[in-house]
Amino acid sequence: MIGRLNHVAIAVPDLEAASAQYRNALGAKVGEPQDEPDHGVTVVFIELPNTKIELLYPLGENSPINGFLEKNPAGGIHHVCYEVEDILAARDHLQAEGARVLGTGEPKTGAHGKPVLFLHPKDFNGCLVELEEV
Repeated sequence: MIGRLNHVAIAVPDLEAASAQYRNALGAKVGEPQDEPDHGVTVVFIELPNTKIELLYPLGENSPINGFLEKNPAGGIHHVCYEVEDILAARDHLQAEGARVLGTGEPKTGAHGKPVLFLHPKDFNGCLVELEEV
């Protein structure tokens, strides 16, 4: 059911410094910051030959990234994102298998303009999983 790894998301306490590190130290192609108010984050995508890295920074006081950074002040891996062909079919299958979908269970529009859902980390070995329809 899952397809390619779309991205690995890393929460960072300093978006500008993290972007510069990937650009200067690693020579990566680093995109521009983009606010995602529906998700409470500002993101920067780093293009790799086989996937992407998504840097996450809190957007506003109610950002879910604030709590993550309080527990992990230096930042860290926040989630992995897998591609699926049909997000509603994937959701229904996963729920039938006992997985919990976060939020209302209805897809939201993600940073790439495509439908996304998040799955509870306790159902996936402690890893928050994002599904993105392609």
